[in-house]
Amino acid sequence: MLTVRKHANHWTNWTGNVQSQPKQIAMPESVDEVVQLVLACKKAGTRIRVVGSGHSFTRLVQTEDCLLSLDHLQGIVSVDPADHTVEVWAGTKLKTLGHLLHEAGYSQENLGDINAQSIAGAVSTGTHGTGIHFGSISTQVVGLTVVTASGEVLEVSEQARPELFKAMQVSLGLLGIIVRVKLRVLPAYRLRYQSRRMQLEECLTSLETFKTEHRHFEFFIFPYSDTVQVKFMNETSDPPSGNQRWSYLKKMVVENGLFWLLSESCRLRPSLSKSVSRLSAQSVPSVHESGYSHQLFATPRLVRFYEMEYCLPAEHMGDAILELRQAIEQEGFAVHFPLECRYVKKDDIWLSPAYERDSAFIAIHMYKGMPYEAYFARMEEIFARYGGRPHWGKMHSMTAEKLHRVYPRLPEFLAIRSELDPDGLFVNPYLADLFGIS
Repeated sequence: MLTVRKHANHWTNWTGNVQSQPKQIAMPESVDEVVQLVLACKKAGTRIRVVGSGHSFTRLVQTEDCLLSLDHLQGIVSVDPADHTVEVWAGTKLKTLGHLLHEAGYSQENLGDINAQSIAGAVSTGTHGTGIHFGSISTQVVGLTVVTASGEVLEVSEQARPELFKAMQVSLGLLGIIVRVKLRVLPAYRLRYQSRRMQLEECLTSLETFKTEHRHFEFFIFPYSDTVQVKFMNETSDPPSGNQRWSYLKKMVVENGLFWLLSESCRLRPSLSKSVSRLSAQSVPSVHESGYSHQLFATPRLVRFYEMEYCLPAEHMGDAILELRQAIEQEGFAVHFPLECRYVKKDDIWLSPAYERDSAFIAIHMYKGMPYEAYFARMEEIFARYGGRPHWGKMHSMTAEKLHRVYPRLPEFLAIRSELDPDGLFVNPYLADLFGIS
């Protein structure tokens, strides 16, 4: 039965910087109910935005009309062992999906460091992990079931309407409501995770080796410090470490509890930011542990922050890092969060930040409650000089004109959007302004 709340509705995203008061919040429990809702909203002239877990920092789903949640559409629909594919309901959270796949003997080939998102939200925004041999989560998709603005239920894939499929693999919810996702999966595998401190110079001179010789590689640059944290993950036959509960507890206490206390200190006294960043760099422990992939990709994130992330050509990672670091020190920004640096394989998805180029993703953060505007603006200037493309779910100041310069297939995407949704049923003011949709 379709659940619709029409009174006292309030929605906010994870970090609290985006809020809205939708007229109704709908939670359909079947594809038919999604179709009924679309037709009813179309008749009433009410626009729809679909929400997952609210982990985007931009106003992608902000609406005063109908906010549609897929929380009642979760779980595995079917498993095809012959094709190594699994079809799942679009509202399934990545953490839940990891456990369900493991029970069935499978794993996703790659994930990001947060697993709270819904699979549809992660796909729609091009969410990614790290590893130059792997694309974003969207590249794992081999088929989508979508309800369009006319109420039609479309099945799209490489074989069925391939151009529409490439547009829908990263679509920001503009082309329809994804209700089912078919994923390419791997037999369940284990990873060996290693983390340690390293000097910045050594890390930068070893980037090519690290990114090509390891299944997964990422590193964290601490402002005002010459020390970085490097993380590697590679497949292993080792059994899972026996201290995973203790490892989880340490992550909760040190990476969340203690870091929250330090972050609050910086918020109250911004002058402490440099010292806290240096202390964090020197406190990076050496860690070695093994486990199934879904247990190691993500880490708990309880400390709230603002985030911007840009995608650059992979070969510019080192130069961009040096320029960003120099700007931070010259401007004296009060920032203690490290810069998160990852690699992603190129793809052919129209609105993917990694479209047709192996990519370096660099994310910057600011603790919630601390001024971020000047810091983000300065970093964004540098990203732009390297042909940066923004992560759709992270903060940025791109305009329609600038987006057309860095996304060559954007005109085709917008043409398909106009064809599928001529009345703008799935468009909110933010997206209309961002893409110049009239």
